[in-house]
Amino acid sequence: MALTVPTVLLLSVVGVTYAAYARQASPPTVALTVERELSDPDPNPEDEVEVTVTVRNDGDETLPDLRLIDGVPPGLAVESGSPRLGTALRPGRKATFSYTVVARRGEHEFGPLQAVARDASGAAEREVAVEAPGTLSCVPPLEATDTVPLYGTATRYAGRVSTSSGGEGVEFHATREYRPGDPPNRIDWNRHARTRELATLLFREERAATVVLLVDVRKQAYGAPGPDAPNAVERSVTAAGQVFESLLAGGDRVGIASFGPRDCWLAPGAGSSHRERARRLLSTHEAFSAVPPETEFLPSARLADVRRRAPIDAQIVLLSPVTDDYVGTVARRLQAHGHPVTVLSPDVTTDGDPARRLVRVERRFRLNALREYDIRVVDWAADEDLTVALQRASQGWSP
Repeated sequence: MALTVPTVLLLSVVGVTYAAYARQASPPTVALTVERELSDPDPNPEDEVEVTVTVRNDGDETLPDLRLIDGVPPGLAVESGSPRLGTALRPGRKATFSYTVVARRGEHEFGPLQAVARDASGAAEREVAVEAPGTLSCVPPLEATDTVPLYGTATRYAGRVSTSSGGEGVEFHATREYRPGDPPNRIDWNRHARTRELATLLFREERAATVVLLVDVRKQAYGAPGPDAPNAVERSVTAAGQVFESLLAGGDRVGIASFGPRDCWLAPGAGSSHRERARRLLSTHEAFSAVPPETEFLPSARLADVRRRAPIDAQIVLLSPVTDDYVGTVARRLQAHGHPVTVLSPDVTTDGDPARRLVRVERRFRLNALREYDIRVVDWAADEDLTVALQRASQGWSP
């Protein structure tokens, strides 16, 4: 159908008028106050936390088209609701929205709220970031598990590792000729009754071990068996906390280190204050973040750092999924330099397609190669309790 001349003229006038309005329109002035409330600012892992955001228009004009996006920390997943809201807001009025996140280990800083305000026509807009500081702190307590059986080396501190030296202890070691001053409860009275000779009982001394828990936090270590499963670094950090608590409770001196671009080092120590430092470090240090690092690093330099820092008598518990060959290099070099190594490896491989099965087979080859080098290995399945994995792996280990 053909348009008449007056109709064409009218459409032209409307188009010109709208174009002129768009050029003259100015974005609205935005003055917002944001309040964010957490139902539990200090939750345990996997707890659901409701986040309630309230936005007030402190300006003098109505915001007819206001889009809001809250600054959810990258380490938290939104379980329900939405961190977004579209609304209109008159001066002095408030808008509230809420959503639920699942708590994960660490200190999670909320970012600024992003606001986009458009005029009534949508022709002009203004975008602002409104600061609204907030932190969700998930620092779980350390829970003990079965202790990793340690090699028979020891320090001068009393502890639980049996040595080849006789002295004070609970396990019988040998007897020697009685010496004046030996305590009566150490005399072998049974022998005296038979032979009328005095002899002194010696027991196997127990000394404290020095252990460094070395967590693989390279980008390669962040694999997971499925999209909703915890990645290997998360499992390794959890296991490190459990092993740390068990060793510390047993009288050993324990430290923590990272192997990756983010450096972390806690020298071996003991005591309640050392336990608290380790608890916060495992939960909040950026090296143990649930998000993979983006920066690159020189692995050989980091390995040299570990060797330089580790006490000469330290054992190493290396926590890694062992999904590449370099982990074996780390373990072998540490062992060759006098540090007995135990590899605790969370398995992230699956029996899916042929490519995934190949990854699983390659990992098994790597673990077997470590065993052939006399390195202890704990192969920890995704659906297996850590205590069960430790007990199964330690069967047949020599002291």
